[in-house]
Amino acid sequence: MASDDQKMPQYDALVAPAMPEGQRSGIQSGGLQEFRDPRSLPASQAGSSARGAGNQPGSRSSIGQIAAQQSQLVQASQLHPESVASGAQANVRAGEQYLVFSLLECECALKAEHIQGVERLVDVTPVPNVVPWVRGVMNLRGSVASVVDLRAFLDMEQLPYNPRTRLLSVQYNEMVICLVVDGVSDMVPIHDTAITQIITRQTYIPQWALSYAYGSALLDKRVIVLLDAARLLFSDKMQHYSVEL
Repeated sequence: MASDDQKMPQYDALVAPAMPEGQRSGIQSGGLQEFRDPRSLPASQAGSSARGAGNQPGSRSSIGQIAAQQSQLVQASQLHPESVASGAQANVRAGEQYLVFSLLECECALKAEHIQGVERLVDVTPVPNVVPWVRGVMNLRGSVASVVDLRAFLDMEQLPYNPRTRLLSVQYNEMVICLVVDGVSDMVPIHDTAITQIITRQTYIPQWALSYAYGSALLDKRVIVLLDAARLLFSDKMQHYSVEL
């Protein structure tokens, strides 16, 4: 059994000795360096404080280095959510994505979230005894989808198909329709501030699109008619064909 003098000694916390007033006044300015916690300093000064602490005893130098690192970590953690928030705000400012396509001389667009894909015009199986604007049906990735000529559906002038003709597979809820269009231009972001609602009567909407558009957008001198996928796919005209089919 260990004797009392072999036990681990217990030390009280060190207390700085009181300095007589006369001795304190005799010390020249700069003789004692003031130690300040770098966490209370700006980042630019925290590093210099940590470096200056290297001239002090080892324990003080370690404290300064650790405090400087903590200050940097705190600043990094504060910057991170701001950068994420600014990125999210940039996405909001960019606007919603739209797929732009052409019908005769007009540029139209549908929200990209309703576009399943863009296909070249492929062989379409005709369906007898249907309305003229239904070109038939096709196999769309394992499912049968109706093919609708959008120009014919909108009672527009009919032109022969060409290599630029495309099929847009459009989905809203569970309904999928392939729309034949004259061509696909690009995918563009359109912010709400660039859209003129049709109810304002200050927007350019062709007569043939009035029942299916909700506004138009002006982008770099381009006037784009914004079509509503729900109004197209669930219109009385389209639903009447679906019931007959």
